[in-house]
Amino acid sequence: MKKFNGFFGCFGGSFVPEKLQVEMDKIEKAYFELKDNKKFISQINYIRKTYQGRETPLTFAQNLSDKIGGAKIYLKREDLNHTGAHKLNHAIAEALLAKYMGKKKIIAETGAGQHGVAMATAAAYLGLECEVHMGAIDIEKQRPNVLRMKLLGAKIVSVETGQKSLKEAVDSAFESYLNDTGNSLYCIGSVLGPHPYPSMVRDFQSVIGMEARKQMLEDVGCLPNHVVACVGGGSNAMGIFSGFVNDDKVNLYGVEPLGKGNKIGQHAASINFGKKAVMQGFRSLVVLDENDNPAPVHSIASGLDYPSVGPEHAYLNEIGRVKYTLIDDKECLNAFYTLSKTEGIIPALESAHAVAYAMKLAKICEKDEIILVNLSGRGDKDIEFVAEKYGV
Repeated sequence: MKKFNGFFGCFGGSFVPEKLQVEMDKIEKAYFELKDNKKFISQINYIRKTYQGRETPLTFAQNLSDKIGGAKIYLKREDLNHTGAHKLNHAIAEALLAKYMGKKKIIAETGAGQHGVAMATAAAYLGLECEVHMGAIDIEKQRPNVLRMKLLGAKIVSVETGQKSLKEAVDSAFESYLNDTGNSLYCIGSVLGPHPYPSMVRDFQSVIGMEARKQMLEDVGCLPNHVVACVGGGSNAMGIFSGFVNDDKVNLYGVEPLGKGNKIGQHAASINFGKKAVMQGFRSLVVLDENDNPAPVHSIASGLDYPSVGPEHAYLNEIGRVKYTLIDDKECLNAFYTLSKTEGIIPALESAHAVAYAMKLAKICEKDEIILVNLSGRGDKDIEFVAEKYGV
């Protein structure tokens, strides 16, 4: 993809105070020293195989495909990673980067808790301190993951400002990092933030796409016709898209959360409803209010509850390579229940957005077409919330 100094077209870059830019430059230098280092790559591959559980399987969802009709639906099973989601792909790598830079502590934000759990796991495994910032609303919704983080030794910082969700958690984590740059590294949980994070996290997540492409060719005998992934910040989507973005015959779909509707405050669909703006150190598409400030957003899935999106996604939308579509809370819940009951796989609410769109897409496809869904996480973290609010 076309990129210059961290830009994807007009999106991306680094718009941060001078003090923070000094640290971004250090991180960029360290990353580019490590990314092609044979010892670092070997260490990452060893950990992924012996600790993380990679490669993750490709599963043909035959029962779901038969129920829906139309295309065959396959699932890339990132839910089977250690910690239950794709987040460990970059968490281990960012923690290793921290150690390479001589840091003793990693600081992270989290929405659904999956990035927080992954960073706490990586910290425990590699002998680092860990501090996780999380919105008070998400702490209440994602209690199982909060308990996991505490058990793993992480310090949880409850963020009580603003909407008390993911955006405020990012702000809080950045502030904490600025007060301790010498000792700590801020490990962003998606393809967001100032350069080099969008490129760096995408590269660490590209293992999903590389594996999925190889598995499709070896196990199925062809590439998929369609690849579907949910998009909040967009790390799981960039991970799987990276394996197919250069194949013009493979259609790519990013699924944004429509939430409760298309009015401000009801959704978190920044590509479909956002405008170009700079937020939290990078330029992308942002859901703005009438005063051109980041607007309140909503999604049933805490990991998608963010008013912007990774800059590379904004670029892929602008050039028309990826179609960014919408799934609302009701459709997400229906997919959550349907996949659970037809396949014995309980998806994360974030991932259920992708499943929901695949179900809609399958109905209008031919029977010989193949839809590949990135099942980015499992729903253990959501069971308590869904049961209490909607029943089982």
